[in-house]
Amino acid sequence: MSTPDIQYARSGDVMIAYQVTGEANPVDVVLTPGIVSHLDLDWEFPTLARFIRELSSFCRLIRFDKRGTGLSDRTTDVGTLEERTDDIRAVMDAVGSRRAHIIGVSEGGNMSCVFAAAHPERTLGLVLWGTNARYVSAEDYPIGRDLAELMRIADDVAARGVTAEYLTAWPGGMEGADPADLAIALRYYRGSASPSQMAAILRMFAEVDTRGILGSIQVPTIVMNRVDDPVTPMEAARALTAGITGARLMEFLGNSHDIDGPPQEAEILEAIHEFVTGEIRKVPNDRVLATVLFTDIVGSTARAVELGDARWKTVLAEHDERARAEIERHRGIYIHTTGDGLLATFDGPARAVRCARAIGEGVRPLGIEIRAGCHTGEVELVGAMVQGVAVHIGARVAALAGDGDVLVSSTVKDLVAGSGLTFEDAGEHELKGVPDRWRLFRVVS
Repeated sequence: MSTPDIQYARSGDVMIAYQVTGEANPVDVVLTPGIVSHLDLDWEFPTLARFIRELSSFCRLIRFDKRGTGLSDRTTDVGTLEERTDDIRAVMDAVGSRRAHIIGVSEGGNMSCVFAAAHPERTLGLVLWGTNARYVSAEDYPIGRDLAELMRIADDVAARGVTAEYLTAWPGGMEGADPADLAIALRYYRGSASPSQMAAILRMFAEVDTRGILGSIQVPTIVMNRVDDPVTPMEAARALTAGITGARLMEFLGNSHDIDGPPQEAEILEAIHEFVTGEIRKVPNDRVLATVLFTDIVGSTARAVELGDARWKTVLAEHDERARAEIERHRGIYIHTTGDGLLATFDGPARAVRCARAIGEGVRPLGIEIRAGCHTGEVELVGAMVQGVAVHIGARVAALAGDGDVLVSSTVKDLVAGSGLTFEDAGEHELKGVPDRWRLFRVVS
C-alpha cells in the first residue's frame, strides 16, 4: 500500500491534518488517536504501519492528528472537548463521509463518546480502546488518578519535555520497557507535540469527565481493554461499559496501552472487522504446535546508562547477531525483537531450550546476561507473527526467570524426557492473565 498524501480540513480557525487509506472499501471508519499522533511517523514504525494496513483492508480508514499535535496546527490552546470533538465532524465533512464507525483510542475515546452522543445520525458504531471516562479521582470515582500527581507530571513535561521518566510513569504507561522501545516512543512523542503542547494536553485531562453523557450514547458500542493495561485499569473499562446502554466489554491479554502489536493483535483486528462489517474476518491463519522462546537482557537499563547510547547500540546489535545465528543453528524461526530480547519459535522443545542456553553463553563475552523462558502450546501463525495464549504464557515464564536462568513450563519438561536435559523444580506460580497455577522448572544442564 502506497502512503496517500496528507490533506487538511478546517475546523473553526484550526487546520486539521488527515489521511485516508483503503479508498475502495464501502464502510468508513474514523480513527481518533490517543494523547498524541503523527500521520507521517505512523508509517515509520512497522507494528503501527501493519495495523493501519490491516484496518485499511476492510474499511475506508480516516485518520487525523488532533489539534495541537502531529501535522495539525500546533497551538498550546488544545481546545475544549467540544471543539476537539468537532474536529471529527470537520474531517468527515472534508472526505465526504456521511456516516462512519468511530474508533476512539485512549483519550481519543472521550471525543468519540461525545461525538456518538451528539451525532448518532452520523455514527454507525463506536469502538473504545483503553478509554477512561474520567482521569482523576473523585469521591464517586476512586479509580481515577491523583490530581496533584497529574499536575506534577504536567509541570515536569513543560519544563523538560517528554523524557524516559515520563514514559515509564503514568500516563506514559511504559514501566519496565527496554531502552530501544523507550527511544522509539521518545522520538514519536517529541515529533508529535512540543513540551508546552504536551503539558497543555495533560492539564486538560484533569477536566475530562464524560460520565454524564455516556447514557446518551445509543449506537452499538464495544469497549476493548487489555487485562493489564497500565493506563486504563479493567475497573475503569468496566465502569465505562456499564455507563453505555447495551455496550459490550472485550478483554484482551497484555500489559500494553497500545491497540497495535502483540499479544492478540489478530484477535483485536478480527473483532473490529466483525463489528464494522458484520462479517467474520477470513484471515490466513494456521494453528500449529510450537515452542516459544522469549529472552531478555538482565539489567538492560542500568547497563545502557553505564555504557552510553553509542556503545549500548553496538552491544545490542552484536547480541542480536549472535542470537539470530543460534536460532538458525537450532532450526528455529526468529519472530521479532523485544528491544533488549527476542521471540523465536521452534518445532521441537529440546532445540528451543538448547538454543536459549547457547544464546546465553554466546552473549556473555559481551558483558551481558540473559534470562529466558520456554513454553510449548498451540500458536496461531498470522503472516510473520505468532499469536495466542501459548505466546503469552511463554512471555510470563520468561519474566519469572532469574539472572542467567532458562525457565520452562511443565509442558516443555515433559516433552523433552530422554533428551539428556536436566531440571530443578522452580515451584508453582501464578501467570498474570492466565488461569490456574503453573509449575515451572529451571534448566540445570
